Amino acid sequence: MINKEMILPVLIAAFAVLGVILAVALIRDYQKHKNQLEPNSWTKTGLIGFISNFLDTLGIGSFATETAMFKFFRQSEDRVIPGTLNVANAIPTIAQAIIYTQIVEVEPLTLVLMLLSAVAGSVLGAGIVAKLPEKKIQLTMGFALFVTAGFLVAKALGYMETTGEVIGLEGKMLAIGVGANFVLGALMTAGIGLYAPCMALVAMLGMSAKTAFPIMMGSCAMLMPVAGLKFIKEGAYNRRASFAIAITGVFGVLIAAYIVKSLPMEYLRWLVVLVVIYTSVVMLRSALQPKAIK
Repeated sequence: MINKEMILPVLIAAFAVLGVILAVALIRDYQKHKNQLEPNSWTKTGLIGFISNFLDTLGIGSFATETAMFKFFRQSEDRVIPGTLNVANAIPTIAQAIIYTQIVEVEPLTLVLMLLSAVAGSVLGAGIVAKLPEKKIQLTMGFALFVTAGFLVAKALGYMETTGEVIGLEGKMLAIGVGANFVLGALMTAGIGLYAPCMALVAMLGMSAKTAFPIMMGSCAMLMPVAGLKFIKEGAYNRRASFAIAITGVFGVLIAAYIVKSLPMEYLRWLVVLVVIYTSVVMLRSALQPKAIK
């Protein structure tokens, strides 16, 4: 029988080990290419990382907001945005997972199986996405952002809130949860954030709304380093942005989790919805434009 006292130290150790492995790979790749970094800004990418991970910790999600800021401030090529999101935010997300798996109760077997299924999905997805051409990335992310906006609207309107106290699943419901999280893990590698869909999944499964936090944060903390290693190997990510965000994002997480803790999010959610829809339109328009002949 798996219990919290048995599994929690193992999970935290797993998060830490994955974080160290990714950090070492990122530093080595950065050192190898330090004279060939992208022409973007340390300051802008650092601020993007801080803001997006601050909001991420409060449940907004970082992928959609970060993609919007990358596009608006022109800090990354579209082709490498999915890889950058997974590499850059892995360490800040690990910090989130270590915090929230300790303070929010989830039945251990449910948590472990959903986390492992997300990782399995990411292994499948990263190998495909890392090799996609820019037009397909733009098209995929354009639709993904539009779907994400739908989830954010549903959350803003209160359709993803649950009042139940269920903290674990079994039987058919557990199988559905594990299968759905596998799909969400695969979609993460294409730049589709897992937080909003995972909140919707938890609500549909009848679980307590609070359980979404360790499930979604733990899933991302395990799958993002695994997927990130693939993107680093393929060189399919923005090195300068990833290095900056990995550092500043941790500060955003700690301030949100331990100092701010909560904010009146109603108006901010609607602002994020508008920004995400705008970015979706921009991505889709870029994907549908004929490629310029050089």
